[in-house]
Amino acid sequence: MSKSVFVGNTPQINLDKVGGDLSIVGWDGADLLIKADDDNVRFEQTEGAVSVSCNSDLSLRIPKGAALAIKLISGDASIRGVLGGIEIKEIHGDLSVRDIGSLSIDTVHSDFSLRGAKGNLYIKGAYSDVSIRDVDGNVILDSVADDLALRGARGNIKVKVGEDVVVYLEPQANGEYSVNAGDDILLVLPKSANATVTMQGDEIDVDWQGIEPDEEATERVVVLGDGSAKINLSAGGKVRVTNRADAGESAEEFGNFAGLNFDWSGFGDRISRQVEQATSRAAKRVEEATRRAERHAERHIRHGKSGLVVGRWNWDFKGTPKPPTPPTPPSEPVSEDERMAILKMLAEKKITAQQAEELLSALEGGK
Repeated sequence: MSKSVFVGNTPQINLDKVGGDLSIVGWDGADLLIKADDDNVRFEQTEGAVSVSCNSDLSLRIPKGAALAIKLISGDASIRGVLGGIEIKEIHGDLSVRDIGSLSIDTVHSDFSLRGAKGNLYIKGAYSDVSIRDVDGNVILDSVADDLALRGARGNIKVKVGEDVVVYLEPQANGEYSVNAGDDILLVLPKSANATVTMQGDEIDVDWQGIEPDEEATERVVVLGDGSAKINLSAGGKVRVTNRADAGESAEEFGNFAGLNFDWSGFGDRISRQVEQATSRAAKRVEEATRRAERHAERHIRHGKSGLVVGRWNWDFKGTPKPPTPPTPPSEPVSEDERMAILKMLAEKKITAQQAEELLSALEGGK
């Protein structure tokens, strides 16, 4: 389906649910263009607002000045050029955002990449890596489970990160910047920085001309220039402060940053390409395999059995896997769909971790 609707220059666009991948691009003009499968889109328009819901992949072109509110995205998402403000309740896949106004996210379960925001950025919970560059407003990240890379934030910063953090920062007079990390922190500042830097960590390294090293320190306060900006760094591992512009490219020299591989010239492009190149065919194959497994399970429940059939195996959760009769090893190769079906049922808590492990072992021949 391809449908074009006049909505005005600054509409409110609400997405209740997107069952697959989502692509949104802001464009000049006052029309909303919807592209999706005919049977999977629900559309409703009222004065000043539009509501859209889709069970599969969805592509939208919306006015640049639109305000966007999204409740749920099941797949990956790419959003470009939307300046009216974006609110996202939950997304399960990767999220790539470019050239927007403000952004607020409750939960992002996979990687998040942002480049270019005119307003504030707020994330309540991010459960994978986060990459952020060029934000004119404040950056507040209540919880990031994995690594954070941040460069070009011109407002205040308050972030809490489970693992490593790399921050390139140009502190503003009287600005406030707080970074709390479970592992290492690398802070890169310009040589002309005016900041009071308060640090806590297992090890503190200040690579700065004129400042004496203190190899034994686990807490330290350093005043750079007039000290007007306030920077607080708290790390479960090492803290390093430097004015070396290339520090992020060789970060493996002084911490656990070797796996981050930050190339600031192409910051976030990897995640963007992953979103744009994602194919729905693989997801549909997994969903189809899961549905087949669930139908087998429901059929056994209706017949009063306590087991489950996945692929060619009949499983009794009270005992051990029961191979088909005659009890000879299966000759056909293990299906990847069967594996994915088991893992998806585990993620949805339809089976326990032990049951999933035993099922996978059975599929591999009982090893």
